Amino acid sequence: MKTANKALKARQSVDQISELTTNRLSVYLRCLNTLDGAGVRTISSQALAEQFHLNAAQIRKDLAYFGEFGVRGVGYYVRDLKRHLRQILGLDQKLRVAIMGAGNLGLALADYPGFRQEGFEIAALFDTSSGKVGQQSRGGVPIHDIGELKKIVRRDSIRIAVIAVPASAAQNVLGLVVAAGIKAVLNFSPGTLAVPPEVKIKSVDLTVSLESLSFFLAQGEPDEE
Repeated sequence: MKTANKALKARQSVDQISELTTNRLSVYLRCLNTLDGAGVRTISSQALAEQFHLNAAQIRKDLAYFGEFGVRGVGYYVRDLKRHLRQILGLDQKLRVAIMGAGNLGLALADYPGFRQEGFEIAALFDTSSGKVGQQSRGGVPIHDIGELKKIVRRDSIRIAVIAVPASAAQNVLGLVVAAGIKAVLNFSPGTLAVPPEVKIKSVDLTVSLESLSFFLAQGEPDEE
């Protein structure tokens, strides 16, 4: 019973933390990586905010959700805070990722070096094309038949799936991903996908982003006579 109550409290705590907060934690981590690379040992919230155009009060508020990290008169120890943020974000463990779709986007994502630097290992690509199955990306990520998804997810302990397939196939592929036991999904296919409540999905619609930029340009340009 105590274990169940503890798990419930932890779940409630996570639910109280907004996605905007976790996004900002990622920003803080990038800033700390830069500082650490420059040999900076300590920094105050005010100096951190000024250097990276952030909000000092927001930094303190966000960090306060997870404990007391600052030292009065010193500020934050950069490496210690980096370590804490990596633990909070789950980056202190290797996370294996599968990419659904071995097209141009899927192959580009598979070989992006930044993922590995942050602790994400692209373990496999999946596709339905017999001409691609059995091949590898340029970086050596193997391409499997999508029918092997559940077996490989279990074998390689894959935790995250990236969907990079055409919109017409996205919902069906998502169903296979969920059936394989994956509960975290990054979706690059346009449109809205239906997922069960226990699965977390984040969507990146490049077209919507470009249209937003187009709107910005359109509003800033005078009408032609």
